[in-house]
Amino acid sequence: MADNYVEMVTTTGVGDIRTHPWLRAAVDAFADVVAPIGPVLDVGCGPGTVTAYLAERDIDVSGIDLSPRMIDHARRLHPQCTFRVGSATDLDLRPASLGGILGWWSLFNLPRHILPTVLSSFAAALRPGGQLIIATHVGDDDVVRTEAYNGVPVTWTTYQWQPDQLIALLQQAGLRTVADLRLAADQISGPASVLVAQRDN
Repeated sequence: MADNYVEMVTTTGVGDIRTHPWLRAAVDAFADVVAPIGPVLDVGCGPGTVTAYLAERDIDVSGIDLSPRMIDHARRLHPQCTFRVGSATDLDLRPASLGGILGWWSLFNLPRHILPTVLSSFAAALRPGGQLIIATHVGDDDVVRTEAYNGVPVTWTTYQWQPDQLIALLQQAGLRTVADLRLAADQISGPASVLVAQRDN
């Protein structure tokens, strides 16, 4: 479904934070904090839209995605950025090596019992003062999807979370929540949550 998704993003602007002032503000604030601390990794970068946005702000950023086809598109659309194929569950990140990590609408497909381990690996990879920013769908359901993006057959589950549940997981991982943005449903998607958490030591 990567081709259909990229076509949707490039023709409609869906997923481009420039078109959403609250999301843009959250990413801008995150960028301001992490820029002097160290490099940034965009986990689940898709076609690299947010990765490129951060690069335009002179952030040392790279992107990683599970889908080789998404990475092909990211490299084509944003040749100035670095992208590679990889899974959030198997990143082999060096301890205290990153200033920031994004899980920007990319972690909601991780099963509930897997997410805490991934968040702990993110926390360990952050330098003191480094931050993790997450954007995800709010709710209580495990939504099984059989098609996406103009009818492409898929088999995946979207795991919705309540913000307070995610905050508890971030705290368990050793991170301190520094921002909690809750967005109402709009004409494109249901309610959403943006959380920023920091490693203090």
